[in-house]
Amino acid sequence: MKANLDKIIVVGDRVLIQPGGAVKRTKGGLYLPAGYQEKEEVQSGYILKCGPGYALPSADEGEAWNPRQGEVRYLPLQVRPGDLAVFVQKHAVEIKYDGEKYFIVPQSAILLVERDDD
Repeated sequence: MKANLDKIIVVGDRVLIQPGGAVKRTKGGLYLPAGYQEKEEVQSGYILKCGPGYALPSADEGEAWNPRQGEVRYLPLQVRPGDLAVFVQKHAVEIKYDGEKYFIVPQSAILLVERDDD
């Protein structure tokens, strides 16, 4: 069952990743159990949703206690939905949503991205 992620909003510099579900096999042909990869320091998965990015400070010159006018500006993330990301497991937060397992990962924990440019 595929979870409905339309209600989820990812904040800041974080991304929502669905872990890769590929069956792992050794060179000798042995199948590794499902929990084996979960113990690895580096994980991979597909990015489903991205936050807006890093919030930029306001360019308004004024006093700190005055209310700010205008929109919040963001420095966008390098990653995009659909990218295959390799990330550091210890910086990821594991969640379950509608029975599916996902990771919330800050962009700084992503080591590399594989992107299919169409």
